[in-house]
Amino acid sequence: MATNEHPNLAITGATGHVGGAVFEHLRDSGLPIRLVVRDAERAPEGARDVAEASFGDRGAATAALRGIDVLFMVSAAESADRLDEHRTFVDAAAAAGVRHVVYTSFLGAAADATFTLARTHWATEQHLRESGMAWTFLRNSFYLDVFPLFAGQEGVIRGPAGDGRVGAVARADVARAAAVVLRDAAAHEGRTYELTGPEALTLSEIARVIAQATGRTTTYEDETLEQAYRSREPYGAPDWQVEAWVSTYTAIAAGELDVVTDDVERLTGTPPLSLADLLRGS
Repeated sequence: MATNEHPNLAITGATGHVGGAVFEHLRDSGLPIRLVVRDAERAPEGARDVAEASFGDRGAATAALRGIDVLFMVSAAESADRLDEHRTFVDAAAAAGVRHVVYTSFLGAAADATFTLARTHWATEQHLRESGMAWTFLRNSFYLDVFPLFAGQEGVIRGPAGDGRVGAVARADVARAAAVVLRDAAAHEGRTYELTGPEALTLSEIARVIAQATGRTTTYEDETLEQAYRSREPYGAPDWQVEAWVSTYTAIAAGELDVVTDDVERLTGTPPLSLADLLRGS
């Protein structure tokens, strides 16, 4: 039986959007919860059990996860060594005796996915499959929340997405779905959920919705690959990051994100938010 000294659920990423929202959903659920964070001082208010560990520190992670039965593993921040960090953390979870990992993956995760970071998610899924632990994968589409940010101060979304469509999902819906899974994790062992919004939109349509909701002129500018790389040169980002940025758009152009499912509604009982809903604050 789980006790406060030996909680059965650990949540990572609680200082971020999704992990923090999942904690809020489950705070009063009666589930004993431990938050695993890099900096305990940034843990959400009201957290009773907090452990410090980074994904890449196997010793600290193993100690932080001892006594845990179910782990909600929010994928690490994007970095050149993200996959190594994921593998280290998964190994730490197995060593600590974790039984089941619920992992935030990506829609269309595959070894040959156009979106480069989806390949990392696929490799992480494979490592979890081989870990001996039970698993559940929440494969979310791109987040609806970031598209207004892509427009920036100029009000222009630029990228080589062509007329491709993306069934982007609100972070809030990913968090709601995750909370449902975590309330009864055993019922979702071995399952993969594809979490999308209610519609697949082109970037031109997304720009139009943003403009209508905000009153700010917002447009989409289709770039060639050459233009996409050149326009991102001033940021001075490393090659892996530039590839990730550009492949965000080329994955849409390739049709790999033109997916709409009812998984959010099936899990939560409520339809997912549209971009217009999100911008209205629904």
